[in-house]
Amino acid sequence: MSKILHLDEYKKAIEEKGLLVRCMGEDKFSAEISYVTYDSRQVKPGTLFVCKGAAFKPEYLKNAISDGAVSYISETEYPEGSDVPAIIVSDIRKTMPVLGDLFYDCPQNKLKITAFGGTKGKSTSTYYMKYVVDEYLNSLGKKESAVLSSIDNYDGVIREESHITTAESLELHMHFDNAVSSGIEFLEMEVSSQALKYDRVLGVNFDVGVFMNISEDHISPNEHADFEDYLASKMKMFALTETAVVNLDSDCIDRVLKEAEASERIITFSCKDKSADYYAYDVRKEGDSIFFRVISKAAGKADDASLKNGKPATADCEDFDEEFELTMPGLFNVENALGVIAASSVYGIPLECIKNGLRKAKSPGRMEHYRSADGLVHAFVDYAHNKLSFEALYSSAKKEYPGSRIVGIFGCPGGKAYQRRYELPQTAAKYADKLYICAEDPGPDPAEEISAEVAKYAAEAGIEYEEIEDRGAAIHKAIMEVRKPTVLLITGKGEETRQKYGTVYAPCRSDADYTKEFMKEYDESPHHAVIR
Repeated sequence: MSKILHLDEYKKAIEEKGLLVRCMGEDKFSAEISYVTYDSRQVKPGTLFVCKGAAFKPEYLKNAISDGAVSYISETEYPEGSDVPAIIVSDIRKTMPVLGDLFYDCPQNKLKITAFGGTKGKSTSTYYMKYVVDEYLNSLGKKESAVLSSIDNYDGVIREESHITTAESLELHMHFDNAVSSGIEFLEMEVSSQALKYDRVLGVNFDVGVFMNISEDHISPNEHADFEDYLASKMKMFALTETAVVNLDSDCIDRVLKEAEASERIITFSCKDKSADYYAYDVRKEGDSIFFRVISKAAGKADDASLKNGKPATADCEDFDEEFELTMPGLFNVENALGVIAASSVYGIPLECIKNGLRKAKSPGRMEHYRSADGLVHAFVDYAHNKLSFEALYSSAKKEYPGSRIVGIFGCPGGKAYQRRYELPQTAAKYADKLYICAEDPGPDPAEEISAEVAKYAAEAGIEYEEIEDRGAAIHKAIMEVRKPTVLLITGKGEETRQKYGTVYAPCRSDADYTKEFMKEYDESPHHAVIR
């Protein structure tokens, strides 16, 4: 629950963290703080206003004060704030978690938090975990768990489409507080490299942190300067984690395991290495389901764990050799499910709940499957957007649908992750027969320039392609031109209902909506004579 404290209490907490530079107007530090925000549009009387970000303008502070802010915190002193007391700090990003922690009274310590990190599989794994945890909680007559992901957020109060993988620290603490206030016990979340690099999760304790994999991504002047910076940022998760659950099949595994020693204990999983604590084998597709067996050798790993913050000890893991079923398509999802099985076992969740949860598990916008009435078209809507996820998705489609044409529909974002513009067409070209290149959050870059660059690499890879900026038009044409067994892989946007052009997020229909409509049109037009 949020606490009304005095400004000098915030000063003291900041000083204890070694972040305080100086104060102005200390004679007014007895002022009560009833709210903390960095968004001038949310200011109310009694607000402590945070000046942060490259886009910050002094006029925001001026507006905040006129709307009732009684103090501000910043790395810089502003004349516009001369009428109110101020706290100047050395690092505003490291200060924000301190503010959230104090204002919301450490809500993260009252939750069992499972975090998922890595390049690929975070959102799917997060939702798999939610299904398993909710199955367990339902069996106990308790409320569903909270979830914070790149797809959507639910905290017991707010249910919304997400616009960022991991929220800024003040919003993050607000979500934690909402969950605690709603009587929620478990929370599953994704943790991005940006959140770790810029200290959004500083001070958060993850009961279980699952590291999925690592591959070069998000390399740009606006994100990570190079792969080492990206990897080092990802590795920060372990220092915040009590039990690290690590995928032995990841690249850079020696480095990952070394960094994981910052956690209090390590549990491993693998689809290749039989020495792992959780090893998956006998993976097979039967009908629309994927079956696999798991051998667990993790019993006793939790025995001597000393847990943080006075939380109840997690249960001992069980040894077993059991079969599991996934009804969500994609052979690569076995890896995601395996990490969730290991994480769930750390909490002592019964095997039956794990099995039932995974059998029911779906992830919005992930591997949503649409099949035409004549059986010729299998369309999959997925958020896959980087080299690692493309490799997994396209190779799995080739294996699961032998003899079918593979057609990809995707784009690349503007202003970030520039390597995707050559990696994605080159990866897809190894498996696909044709590509449709369309807009995908072009942001600050002209959509046609991004598509032209992607097309250049598609041409170099020797694959047929078309450039159609409008995603709906590209999906429509790809579906309506099918004449033989075809798998359509529609990636990047999933269930998202907005598209970024410049700095504006314009409303749009989701890939899932387009696909459902055009598959219906296909079914009702058996000769497919009309192509827009």
